[in-house]
Amino acid sequence: MKRRILGGTGMSVSEYALGAMMFGAMGNTDHDESIRMIHTALDAGVNLIDTADVYSAGESEVIVGKALKGRRDEVVLATKFGLPMGEDANHRGGSARWIRRAIEDSLRRLDTDHIDLYQMHRPDPGTDVDETLAALSDLVRAGKVRAVGGSFFAPEETVEAQWTAERRGHHRLRTEQSPYSILTRGVESRVLPTAQRYGMGVLTFGPLNSGWLSGRTDPTAGHRNAGLGAKMFDLSRPGVRAKAEAVQKLGALAAEAGLPLAHLAVAFVRAHPAVTAVLIGPRRPEQLDDLLAGADVELDGDILDRIDAIVPPGVDVNPDDFYIDPTPPITDKHLRRR
Repeated sequence: MKRRILGGTGMSVSEYALGAMMFGAMGNTDHDESIRMIHTALDAGVNLIDTADVYSAGESEVIVGKALKGRRDEVVLATKFGLPMGEDANHRGGSARWIRRAIEDSLRRLDTDHIDLYQMHRPDPGTDVDETLAALSDLVRAGKVRAVGGSFFAPEETVEAQWTAERRGHHRLRTEQSPYSILTRGVESRVLPTAQRYGMGVLTFGPLNSGWLSGRTDPTAGHRNAGLGAKMFDLSRPGVRAKAEAVQKLGALAAEAGLPLAHLAVAFVRAHPAVTAVLIGPRRPEQLDDLLAGADVELDGDILDRIDAIVPPGVDVNPDDFYIDPTPPITDKHLRRR
């Protein structure tokens, strides 16, 4: 498996990263099977594993920690903090108070003495970014964290964080983690260029767009998240119909190219020069095996041009795909009315 350098950190990471969100109560509850999947990925050359404290309320980190016993030095280990870990309003966000508690909890669950990449799961508008970066820098100096990054940061939030780090002498965000697929190309317009401008590594998630690009005959049928995100699969909605039409065309293109649609979809994301690694998040062993089989697929210019003709660059086919709205001042009336 090919590797790339992660955002100037000097750490070499595989182009495929194993996302661990589906290990635990949110997905695969069989710890032994999940551990075997992690070992399968490592044996295939994957050396970057990404999890988060919030995934199955810490259970994912526990599973990853078990899987890495005796193999910790093989892995660039990434986890995240910031999303709510309970009802207490202080058990979330980017405050120094919470960061110092969250890192200790993650280290304990992962059974390790350091995290290679510690990421802020979402920006925290209620905390000064100077406060957050100062606390993260303390963790780097203490040897508990090797590098820090962000996830789902808007371009202006990334710029603010970079400028604050430079002015205040903090360790700066080295990576950004964003959703990116053929059907969700909005990050191409500003997010990816901003990351490139600051020499940041980019980890992308959702290359199969919640199963839409998995190659299933009917992506809207029997989806495990139907109850939580029904609007993403409701064909009465214009954006969902547009996705269905695009997927039909992409399926035909993949067949013509002699590729499974899932392999085409992941290879498309890997082809962008800003992308360091693509997170794959399988729940079952067969899903992992299928994705690993496409690790060496590369798309030529003609195929990429034809994808552009189906879904133009910078376009999100269905805006409802984003469960976190990137523009709260527009959508939250309390932020624009006295």
